[in-house]
Amino acid sequence: MGKASTHSIGSGDPRPFVQDHQLTNVTRREPMLKLQGWLADYWVIGAGFMAASLIAVAPVVSLSLPVFLILLHSPLYMIHQVEEHTGDRFRKFANENVFGGRNALTVASVLVINLPFVWGINLLALYAAFLWGPAWGLVAPYVMVVNALAHLVTSARLRKYNPGLITSVTLFLPLSVATIWMIGRTGGLAPQLIGAALAILLHLAIIAVVASRYRSLVVNQ
Repeated sequence: MGKASTHSIGSGDPRPFVQDHQLTNVTRREPMLKLQGWLADYWVIGAGFMAASLIAVAPVVSLSLPVFLILLHSPLYMIHQVEEHTGDRFRKFANENVFGGRNALTVASVLVINLPFVWGINLLALYAAFLWGPAWGLVAPYVMVVNALAHLVTSARLRKYNPGLITSVTLFLPLSVATIWMIGRTGGLAPQLIGAALAILLHLAIIAVVASRYRSLVVNQ
């Protein structure tokens, strides 16, 4: 008879159970990791096609001009995303030039920020403007303004182009300022403040999450 394993069942060694638990967690995460990889490869291409489709059908959509302007925020933001994220270049730029070569801005973060948050906010803003009045969709142009200013400030500070800068100047600022001006004439102050506050809070939340990861990377290096 061979010598019994020191890690056999009943030996009291917890390591086999820990290893099994870790393998189970990896197995459970595998589908999500595959989905993340697929989205990372194709979401920018999808954004480009969706932008073209939305712009193509926009002329036949029957909406008031203020609500129509809110509608345009979705496809124009998608065009911006194509400039910004083709080849994963914004994430690489930020990690290299802002975070000292550390992977503070992850692929998962880019996906969460741009898909459910940006697309979701623009969609909710459109429905709010359509159902309750244009003033309640002002979060969409304010998100554009804050994002455009962030690109401009980053470019000025680093004295170089950053991915997304061109569309921030040529698309974001003209559309968002025109929308805020048109709706603001009759929309009242409260929706303006709410839209601006939500846009600022969204960007602060993103900064806080990425900064927290950056600090943890610095501490653990």
